[in-house]
Amino acid sequence: MTLKTQLAVIGGGPGGYAAAFLAADLGMQVTLIDLEKNPGGVCLYRGCIPSKALLHIAKLIHEADEAKKWGVEFGEPKIDLDKLRNFKNGVVNKLTVGLGQLCKQRKVNFIQGKASFINSNTVVVNKVDGTTEEVVYEKAILATGSVPAKVPGLSIDSPRVMDSTSALELNDVPKRLLVIGGGYIGLELSTVYAALGSKVTVVEMLPGLLSGADRDLVAVLDKRIKSILENVFTETKVVELRESVPSGKETAAGIIVRLEGSKVTEPEQTFDKVLISAGRKPVTTGFGLENTKVKVGEGGFVVVDKTLKTDDSSIYAIGDIVGNPMLAHKAAAEGKVAVEAILGHKVAFEPNAIPAVVFTDPEIAWAGLTETEAREKGIKIEVAKFPWGASGRATTLDRNDGMTKLIIEPGTERILGVGIVGIGAGDMIAEGTLAIEMGAVVKDLELTIHPHPTLSETMMAAAEVFYGRATDMYRPKRK
Repeated sequence: MTLKTQLAVIGGGPGGYAAAFLAADLGMQVTLIDLEKNPGGVCLYRGCIPSKALLHIAKLIHEADEAKKWGVEFGEPKIDLDKLRNFKNGVVNKLTVGLGQLCKQRKVNFIQGKASFINSNTVVVNKVDGTTEEVVYEKAILATGSVPAKVPGLSIDSPRVMDSTSALELNDVPKRLLVIGGGYIGLELSTVYAALGSKVTVVEMLPGLLSGADRDLVAVLDKRIKSILENVFTETKVVELRESVPSGKETAAGIIVRLEGSKVTEPEQTFDKVLISAGRKPVTTGFGLENTKVKVGEGGFVVVDKTLKTDDSSIYAIGDIVGNPMLAHKAAAEGKVAVEAILGHKVAFEPNAIPAVVFTDPEIAWAGLTETEAREKGIKIEVAKFPWGASGRATTLDRNDGMTKLIIEPGTERILGVGIVGIGAGDMIAEGTLAIEMGAVVKDLELTIHPHPTLSETMMAAAEVFYGRATDMYRPKRK
């Protein structure tokens, strides 16, 4: 069976379905191919969405415990894992089924199966029902995403060793959990399991957690997360994992872990489960790319130009497979640019800022140039910070552990970057991203009236700090 289509989109994640839906809206005949029953990809099925559902529960548990300080005391929480899992799965199902309906409404032809390239204009789809179908296209957009990376020598075959996908299944709550990797995925899942009752230890090879974020932002999170977790070991390696099988037993009772680092007092420890969270790697093999002119470069990323076109004029690529940052919203934005480029519009993917959010408690968010990046590249900047200790709204929430800062170009006063740490930082960073994209200057933020009392007004306050006239704190501008 052979199908002809104008556009074939391979991969139904946030980048793939955003591209398919826009192309359909613009009048193209579109075929979307993915292994799942409905679009959604890793983000909806095994990433962003289920993790945020669980993080919401974790935040609720922590707030209920903290309410003792305010004169409101609740009993010990009773965790019903089945109900919790059903809630998380229900969220995923609602959103993915909704995307399936949007496919039908837009008349996007959705094929459930795995596509493999025969040549630059044809893929064969091995469908989940056991049949095959050839799809001949004029243009294709490759959006195959990424998978959890493995640590060489540590990935032993045991149900007690998890990656981010299996950790989100929430089969049980281990008494002791080791998380290998202090990046955003590791810290978010650490937060969830700690709230549910696990004693969590995080091990990170680098000197600090969240290596991509500014240290002053991380310092705020670092203090709080160490009060929630059992241990956080930086500059530490996991050199060995092995199962602990008691005499006469067939299954392991735990995982023996050997740690190596100056901060470790107990080099060999036993954990009920281990979560390996060592980042993600692009999926660029196993579907016949060698039968096209598409080139795969350093790090396993597909080589594309600013319109997301590969070295094969018929094929475009977007999302995790074309480079960092591996973020759903970046993939969606690239997908839309690729579609417009295919239609001949004068477009390029050249954002001034791609926001990043770590959904821990407190959240960390940043966009544009970071202070760390500026120092490393020798870019002259000025920095204006507003501590949330001076925020009325943060005080009413009893959450003064936050900060909003602006990275500013000297002379022009143009906003080059924004960093926020605190509750709700992820929702606030969009204003900073817009300011950077619009080429706003500090005065624009200072003169924009923000509602009071809100956390968002800390953006305006940070601008006031720059001029040395912040209403809610006294900090004269340095000469």
